[in-house]
Amino acid sequence: MVGLVVLLIVQRIYPNPRDFEPPAPADLQTIGLPWRFWLYLGAIALIAAGYADFPLIAFHLQQAGTDTGSQIPLLYALAMGVDAIAALAFGHWFDQIGLRSLMAAVGLSLFFAPLVFLGNTQLTILGMVLWRIGMGAQESIMKAAVAGIVPPERRGSAYGIFNTGYGLAWFAGSALMGVLYDFSLPALVVFSVLIQLAAIPVLFFVSR
Repeated sequence: MVGLVVLLIVQRIYPNPRDFEPPAPADLQTIGLPWRFWLYLGAIALIAAGYADFPLIAFHLQQAGTDTGSQIPLLYALAMGVDAIAALAFGHWFDQIGLRSLMAAVGLSLFFAPLVFLGNTQLTILGMVLWRIGMGAQESIMKAAVAGIVPPERRGSAYGIFNTGYGLAWFAGSALMGVLYDFSLPALVVFSVLIQLAAIPVLFFVSR
């Protein structure tokens, strides 16, 4: 309810958000989406496919003997605190260095899988921190980058396609990691690390 009230107030103060947009080039082409968008979506799909969701992590911690009555909720609370800090930090860095901030976040977070799924208690805590650093970056800058890649006239379609691709890739990757968990934990870890690692050169190419 409070959010709706704020939106109504902002809409009355700024009835035309396009006034904040810089002038578009005279030769801007708005038919279709630029190739950089599709490359970027491909990189994000790789990241999403390799990112384990918390239910799988919690299940593993329970199977590994972690006390579900206290330690798992505390680890999740720690992760949420890291998420808040990471979102602010990477949002600021994105304003300064663009997509390189996302590349740095992926470079850090791709190590969460071996730490969480193969490590001891101390390494699991570090893995949870890295896991949520990646999520904080995803939540704060992944979608923001789309606005700088596509023209204003195509952003509605671009965000719809982006969210669909991201969701489908995460679903497919999560399903595969669930199968790999029953088959081999090292195989799950290798899949998670390599597929996220493959996104970094694509992001570098897009940033150029």
